[in-house]
Amino acid sequence: MNSTQSAPPATTVTTDMGWHAKDKAEILALLDSSEQGLSTTQAQQKLSEYGANRLPPAASTSPWQRFLSQCHNVLIYVLLAAALTVLLLGHWVDGVVILGVVVINALIGVVQEGKAEDAISALSRMLSSQALVMRDGVKIQLPAEQLVPGDRVFLQAGDKVPADIRLLRGKNLQLQEAVLTGESMSVSKTVAAVPALTPLADRSCMLYSGTLVTFGQGMGVVVATAANTELGRISSMLSQVSKLTTPLLRQMAKFSQQLSAMIILVALLTMLVGILAHQFTLSSMFIAAVSVAVAAIPEGLPAIMTITLAIGVQKMAARQAIIRSLPAVETLGSVTVICTDKTGTLTRNEMTVTEMVTADSKPYQVSGSGYDPHGVISHNGHEMDPDNNDDLQSLIRAGLLCNDARLFREQEHWQCQGDPTEGALISLAAKAGLNSDFEHEARPRLDVIPFESEHQFMATLHHDHAGHYFCYLKGAPERVLAMCQYQHQGETMDFHFWQQHVIELASKGQRVLALARLDFSGQKQTLDFEDVQQGLTLIGLVAMMDPPREDAIAAVKNCQAAGIQIKMITGDHSDTAAAIAERMGIPATVIGGSEIEQLDDVALRRMVCEKAVFARATPEHKLRLVKALQANGEVVAMTGDGVNDAPALKRADIGTAMGMNGTEVARDAADMVLADDNFASIVDAVEEGRVVYDNLTKAILFLLPTSAGEALIIIAAILMGEVLPITPVQILWVNMITAVTLGLALAFEPGEAGLMQRRPRAQQSPLLTAGLIRRVAFVSVVMMLGSFALFLWHLNAGQTLEYARTVAVNTLVMFEVFYLFNTRFMIGPALNRNGFLGNRIALMAVLALILFQFGFTYLSPMQFLFGSTAIDLQSWLQIVLVASSILWLVEAEKWLLRQKQQA
Repeated sequence: MNSTQSAPPATTVTTDMGWHAKDKAEILALLDSSEQGLSTTQAQQKLSEYGANRLPPAASTSPWQRFLSQCHNVLIYVLLAAALTVLLLGHWVDGVVILGVVVINALIGVVQEGKAEDAISALSRMLSSQALVMRDGVKIQLPAEQLVPGDRVFLQAGDKVPADIRLLRGKNLQLQEAVLTGESMSVSKTVAAVPALTPLADRSCMLYSGTLVTFGQGMGVVVATAANTELGRISSMLSQVSKLTTPLLRQMAKFSQQLSAMIILVALLTMLVGILAHQFTLSSMFIAAVSVAVAAIPEGLPAIMTITLAIGVQKMAARQAIIRSLPAVETLGSVTVICTDKTGTLTRNEMTVTEMVTADSKPYQVSGSGYDPHGVISHNGHEMDPDNNDDLQSLIRAGLLCNDARLFREQEHWQCQGDPTEGALISLAAKAGLNSDFEHEARPRLDVIPFESEHQFMATLHHDHAGHYFCYLKGAPERVLAMCQYQHQGETMDFHFWQQHVIELASKGQRVLALARLDFSGQKQTLDFEDVQQGLTLIGLVAMMDPPREDAIAAVKNCQAAGIQIKMITGDHSDTAAAIAERMGIPATVIGGSEIEQLDDVALRRMVCEKAVFARATPEHKLRLVKALQANGEVVAMTGDGVNDAPALKRADIGTAMGMNGTEVARDAADMVLADDNFASIVDAVEEGRVVYDNLTKAILFLLPTSAGEALIIIAAILMGEVLPITPVQILWVNMITAVTLGLALAFEPGEAGLMQRRPRAQQSPLLTAGLIRRVAFVSVVMMLGSFALFLWHLNAGQTLEYARTVAVNTLVMFEVFYLFNTRFMIGPALNRNGFLGNRIALMAVLALILFQFGFTYLSPMQFLFGSTAIDLQSWLQIVLVASSILWLVEAEKWLLRQKQQA
């Protein structure tokens, strides 16, 4: 077809049109392309038709939307209704104060969630920014977003594939596709078509957007761009995945509904009793009912929740974990299962030589991880010196010289330019003490037969400046063994010996390379295929793998000790996945993707409980597995870095993406991003989540008795026909000032002993257990009795109503000061050094609260605003004596609970 033709395709061009199964002529015809590439006119028309080659931007949340979301709470609705009613009745100060409390709570949440969004938006974008393209028969550099179907694109090592491309020409082309398929090793690409039903990971003629060229060169034609690519297809799946509400928000919603219903009922009953039993006016009783509602609602709770979660966010940020939404911190504390990707998450995504075999029958082990050239070579636990072992040194030298890769250090991390397996061989040479520059100068390369998938080996020709010419060859064991005739100083090749070792090494999920040598009798300047077909001497075998992160192994162990199951879900092969699982301490019970496809949802729910490793998993498989676990009642965390992980990351209760090597699609789908790509940070996050939940429970346990006690005081006064001991504005003062001082101090509580030895919290468990509810009721009654008694005492002693109310308010506050120390430990004793001094923030909060209360009592502006007045020293002594009773009473109750648990 002529390149000047401009008729647009009849249908939308997408990856799923089976391009991998079509031949070159059919592809060019369907795409209206040619050997000269597209014309400028064609490209402009197609760009208009298909749009720019970029994924749709993720929707962001505006500050106004975040503000409104903070007010989406039943308790807040009750407060807003109370404020509106009070304003209509002309009580302007009360109404404005109530509205101010709501606004302050919402602003705190807006600021904290905005910080989290700012942090995530700073991460880099994924798609390639430039592409080398043939237009009008001329190669030009274009922004990748201008690519259209039919463009001919040229790629080389180091390039990121800018669109989905059907390969038409390639030389030694290898790609790293882990972000899309989960396959940890680079895959070789060929131009030949493959069957239509070939799985995506095995489509050797296709290059997918977002993957990386690690070796060789290639040219292909763009078959899909933007949302029509495989990358875009997975991205579009995200819009169809519903995100579950976090356990905390579900529990708080239920708790708020129950509390609101109870508060409204009690307020109405109180109003009716006052009108019917004591003939109070409707207006006064309506204000009393509002007072009961305002008293019973823990106004400080939303602020304390937000601040506690925000502190968790800040702690996690200091440990390289960026939290995208505040409730995600607490959700981590409820996690029962972690589904983790393998490549780059549990492993380093770097090949490392782990074992070697030479003709002396000795297996050698190699320590170290990744491309870092630090490590030792050992045999049966004894360190070996390659200088004293000719076979071992020859094997390592062959791997170094028959090699086109390069290692370099970037900041504190070693990187590989070229094929990862060759990078592992260079690292091995450094561990053996070989100097790369010296070895290349002493044995310079004269010629090379580059690796191609058709012949499965690479060979290099060298000389040693002493007139000796020789060849090093490395490749697939089955191919190299067939080319060898000798081993170890001219001995006849023992095929059975080597085949047994190949099988043994491969069974561990390792990639095995065979290395051989061929000496020439005279000078030789070129190397041909005929030179290396037979007569080679096998030097040995080298086994390598993408090793587990050492800290990830410890993290898995810690998670299991905390009652959290670990499930590995990877696109890698079953043998590799099983080998890594075994080294990680994960049960190596494996099931493949093809088997998953044969299971319906009911069978999958049963199977997901039995298996721990899921290999050759597609994005659809990962999503189904997460849903199956959630259907079984599990709280699921999903970790991953690739686009293929994104749908499951979004669906999971807590999606965790990698920030350094992760894709933008994965990060946008996640609730948390690990800036250091360290799986071990998950353990820190789970621990922090459990601390946050404990502290939220303590905050509720602390705030509810004050609110309930205030409500009980008002109810008691109405039942007895007395004036209100505290006014609505004074109630709000007590609730907010104690929340932002004493309640806030509980957000800084460290984790209690044995935190990570507990079983995960049940998803349906209430915020407050029956035992904690009994404590709330007990403390509320004590606070009510003490405060109301002192109010009546001073009122009957001839003090003014303002004086008696000031005493009642200060009594309530001092009750909370003493009760704070009880609450620091829900069951454990507080009457010890750690109980009083273990949280410096608590001591500072107590001091700040006392200063605030002196201002409330003695400053004229505060007296005008809150109706308070100065009180004498004797009243203060009475207040402290009565309020301190709560400390001893609650500690006695906790002691009885501990005795009951031990019985």
